[in-house]
Amino acid sequence: MITVDDALGRVLALAPSAVGEIVPLDQAAGRALLEPASARLTQPPFNSAAMDGYALRQQDLGQPLRIIGEAAAGYPWTGQPQPGTAIRIFTGAAVPAGYDQVVMQEMTMRDGDILTITDTPRGDHIRARGSDFALGQSLPAGRVLTAADIGLLAAMNIPEVTVARRPTVAILAGGDELVRPGETPQAGQIISSNDLAIAALAGQAGAVANILPIARDTIEDLKHSFQLAAGADLIVTIGGASVGDHDLIAQVSADLGMERAFYKLAMRPGKPLMAGKIAQSAMLGLPGNPVSAIVCGILFMQPLIRAMQGLPAGNDLRRARLAVDLPTEGDRQHYQRATLRDGDDFPLITPFKDQDSAKLSLLSQADALLVRRADDAALTAGEIVEYLPLRG
Repeated sequence: MITVDDALGRVLALAPSAVGEIVPLDQAAGRALLEPASARLTQPPFNSAAMDGYALRQQDLGQPLRIIGEAAAGYPWTGQPQPGTAIRIFTGAAVPAGYDQVVMQEMTMRDGDILTITDTPRGDHIRARGSDFALGQSLPAGRVLTAADIGLLAAMNIPEVTVARRPTVAILAGGDELVRPGETPQAGQIISSNDLAIAALAGQAGAVANILPIARDTIEDLKHSFQLAAGADLIVTIGGASVGDHDLIAQVSADLGMERAFYKLAMRPGKPLMAGKIAQSAMLGLPGNPVSAIVCGILFMQPLIRAMQGLPAGNDLRRARLAVDLPTEGDRQHYQRATLRDGDDFPLITPFKDQDSAKLSLLSQADALLVRRADDAALTAGEIVEYLPLRG
């Protein structure tokens, strides 16, 4: 068995280089920016008023001023600046050349065309040209575009961007005992839930998931399923990767020429895990146990999908304080379902007492996976530990 870190390194080595495609900005949210996008203009393009009020010269403060014009957004004042004068100005309007102060209207008194400043202004209330971004300034690649990014790109006058093509993921669950949700299971049958959960994880990471028909426990049916999966960037199988008489995925994938990167690793839940390549497709063989499948999907499949899009692929480990004492750990790295609550400096983390890897309800309730290293010594409440967030 290999370590989790070694396994992750081998999985990420399966990722091909990201392939770019150009999409319009209104279709780019949630996509991975593959090439930097550079501003085509400067923002703001001129010194602009940060609020409604009056533009004037700082050296004229302390005396009545004569109002000689007005500037609004889209309608600049184009007259000649004069000493002892002010311009009525509105938020977003260009501050006329020669004026270096905007006084908010609440700090003024106006009598016809005569303006009196009633309070000492604090700050000039002018947004300087280029204070947001300048021509040529870039939004770097290697990020998932957020709503704020889309707004920024639009303000940069960029109508389209180069993003990574979404990896295609074929998801294959196998087993004579499986039926689809909504069907009535017969004796010895269970509902197929893993493929839907893994598809959701793939989608969260930016992939396009294709759930294949449930494969029956025959070599012929499994070979047909692999034919359906051909051409996908990633093939993810669920179950059948162990060594039982009915666990045929390992056998069939080997017959089809799978180049195996590893099989089995020192972690729980999720010891039986395969990784490798079939033709041009990367392949992951996840355990059939529900919690094991999802945990392995989080730890290995999602980083692989991110790497396929040119994104940072490491897992987002964070720190918390233990809320309870914990005994020594065994010889496999353990990912324990846990809850989080606010603490003074770090969150407080409490693992569930029941860590049965077949109980999806506990995983649904969990906020985090507490990471216990192999052969970890006993820990006491208050010690700092690492965890992988499951929410937000």
